[in-house]
Amino acid sequence: MEKMKLKIDYSVYLVTDTGFLQGRDFAACIEAALKGGVTLLQYRDKNADSRVLLERALLLKKMCAVYHVPLLINDRLDIALAVQADGVHVGQSDLPVPVVRRLLGEQAVIGASAHNPEEARQALADGADYLGCGAVFGTTTKNDAGYLGLDGLQSIRQAVTAPLVGIGGVNSTNFEQVLQTGVNGAAIVSGILAADDIEAEVHKFKTIADRYKNI
Repeated sequence: MEKMKLKIDYSVYLVTDTGFLQGRDFAACIEAALKGGVTLLQYRDKNADSRVLLERALLLKKMCAVYHVPLLINDRLDIALAVQADGVHVGQSDLPVPVVRRLLGEQAVIGASAHNPEEARQALADGADYLGCGAVFGTTTKNDAGYLGLDGLQSIRQAVTAPLVGIGGVNSTNFEQVLQTGVNGAAIVSGILAADDIEAEVHKFKTIADRYKNI
């Protein structure tokens, strides 16, 4: 029997980037984030070779299982298949969503990047489960990230009903502004990984997110 699609909590969505760890141990930093209450994890590493990607993805798969957090892989469908990840996230220049869906199956969680309502509608029509929309604020993690802003994020929210997360420069200080647009959460990179105390920083996000879930 084919397994059911996971029910995802998108509220505190960590996207990895080793560049913000300041030499700290990768596994220890991610585990601290998981302990703090991250609800979804995306493994993204644009600079590592395939062997390192596989090794780290396998490690994250085991860690996520312990904390009952779904694992998505950025872009690399082969790595997602190799480690039996829960799904993938693809950008506008990556493999098309229908191809990813065909190869991963209906149970996989597939996210797509969208920068305006038109891209959002198309990605959902193609079969994406959720959308990552940004950049909401200024970001240094992606040089090609166009600026969307809070108003742009809200315009996408008004255009579609599917789960949305804001991405780009989100931290514990501006996280509430993102949630006020009506989106389901935020994909956070440096806002978590650059923190001195990662676990405590995630707890701040979780506290804010939980407050909005009860509104």
